[in-house]
Amino acid sequence: MDRPDLELVLAVRQHGSLVMAARSLRVAPSAVTKRLAALEARLGLRLFQRTTRRVSPTAEGETMCERASELLHGFDALEAELRERQTEPAGPIRLAATFGFGRLWLGPALADFQARHPAVDIQLQLTEQLPDLVVDGWDGAIWLWNAPAHRASEWVSRRLASNQRVLVAAPAYLKAHGEPRSLPDLAAHTCLVVRENGGGPGQRFDHWRLQREGESEVRHTPVRGPLSSNSGEMVRDWCLAGHGIMLRSLWDIAPQLESGALVRVLREYAMPDADIHWLAPYRAQVPRRIRLLVDFLVARFEDEPWRKRGPGRVSAPAAPPGSRRKR
Repeated sequence: MDRPDLELVLAVRQHGSLVMAARSLRVAPSAVTKRLAALEARLGLRLFQRTTRRVSPTAEGETMCERASELLHGFDALEAELRERQTEPAGPIRLAATFGFGRLWLGPALADFQARHPAVDIQLQLTEQLPDLVVDGWDGAIWLWNAPAHRASEWVSRRLASNQRVLVAAPAYLKAHGEPRSLPDLAAHTCLVVRENGGGPGQRFDHWRLQREGESEVRHTPVRGPLSSNSGEMVRDWCLAGHGIMLRSLWDIAPQLESGALVRVLREYAMPDADIHWLAPYRAQVPRRIRLLVDFLVARFEDEPWRKRGPGRVSAPAAPPGSRRKR
């Protein structure tokens, strides 16, 4: 059995007519009749029932058509991959990402990737809400949570890096108000709340979910304070100005931790809920340019470059304009 045999049975099933199948294959109807009869004789099976009005697959014919479709798709995918390996990856990549991580870390990474592959055109949209990747035509998203439960079976997910949210404050705040020594102490402190979307249904902004290092128990800690915002950058500015304690991702505050403008409090606790993921619609054949991008992002972020490499040191990009850093 060869490729033309597989194409033949699929054409007959699709059109329900030997004449129409012959027309789609651009051969004479007599050739289709002879080839189908020879195939059935070789297999010892009747693949199609013929009537004066229609040709329809038998159970065995339906099974063969399903397998034929899979095999032909496999042939096409293999050919496409081999052709693609001979050429420089090219074409557009449409991406969505959260504002903070997208601007601070993803943007520079994408610029480096595009410099390696000049024929690739990257379109990045920063957004607060995870879009419908299929309906809106996105190739993928770099997001701080895994795929939503109702999309988990339709999308593929790959973790690019683990991430923790940690408790931080400015030295000026701690000098004026003291440092909390336990989670209950947070009730006596002014806490700065970020009201960002994306944390899932039932999300409570005034409760921080914290885990102690080495423990699995999640402790729901109520917090309060007169300042809150849907902008993480605004809350970070308030924290830098000494207005309270903030819970923020390590990747976002690496420059300020490095400079000493912010310091961690209750260091044994963190909120490990915001790992960085690649999300994409399921595709039987992923273009090489996208496969290369995902591998590049994994290599770029798997070592969590925002984490401290040693006492007082953080590997991070330059602080964005407006950040307060000690000279």
